[in-house]
Formats: sequence, structure tokens, C-alpha cells
Amino acid sequence: MNQIKVEKLLINYKTLEKFKRFKEYGNQELSMLEDLQNNIVENDSESPFYGIYLGNNLIARMSLYKVTSKYDAYFEPPQDYLELWKLEVLPDYRGQEYGKALVDFAKSYQLPIKTNPRINSHGFWEKMGFQKARYDMERDLGENPLIWMPEGVKEKEN
Repeated sequence: MNQIKVEKLLINYKTLEKFKRFKEYGNQELSMLEDLQNNIVENDSESPFYGIYLGNNLIARMSLYKVTSKYDAYFEPPQDYLELWKLEVLPDYRGQEYGKALVDFAKSYQLPIKTNPRINSHGFWEKMGFQKARYDMERDLGENPLIWMPEGVKEKEN
């Protein structure tokens, strides 16, 4: 397999069209279409969206947001961390390392990462080195976040 390249996605109408393919596969709870429409500015370089293209086809995508240490309720010592959202690989391309490539890209920042996994995706996240965060009712609001920590970072005690 060729080297998989993760790219920052431009926020424009062309990307909006490519996102529509993902929604067609029924993962509406993961659809970034609404996010994209709300943030549409032609070729905004501060896009939180990343993806993998095969030829001209966008086959995998995710949102990656940086959260400042001021709002860190997960890690010790408090620090900037990444929130990884809406990772999705089109059905025909699953099991071919594209999801792993997106996660590895996020890990390359060497910041802790928090994600809220989809139903039935815990196995994938465990293979990627994520673990369940200690549940805190006020902080997690019914979500069951998973976290990944680079060396030297610990989970915050409740």
C-alpha cells in the first residue's frame, strides 16, 4: 500500500459535496455536513477537518479540535489537549489502516487526546491505545469518553 497522507480539509463547497457521500451511508450522527455548513468560508485554512483522499475521493475524515489547558478536566498536569470527533471511513475502505492513519496523525502532535466513541467502536479505540476515562457525572454529561495520553501525562483524579 502507498503511504497514506492525511490532509487538512478546506472549508469550501467542494468539500461540502464530498461530505455528502458520508451522510449517504447512514451515519447521520457522525455527519460533519452541518459543522461544515456553519463554518463555510472559502478555503478557510483554520479548518478543524482532516481527511484522506484516494485519487479525488475523500474516503476518511475526522474533526480535531485543540482545547486549551484552562478547560482541561481530564489530564494531569492540566494542559492543552485534542478532541477527536467524528472519525469515519467509508465502508468500502474500512480495515485498510485509514482510521489508524487518522489517529496516528492526531497522536503526532504529542498532546493528550479525548474522544467519544461511536457505538461498537471500542475495539478499534483500544487497539489505538485509548482507555476509558474515569467517569465523572458532571464533567462527562452521560458520555463515556476515551482518552490517550503521551508519555509523562496521567489521568486526572476525580
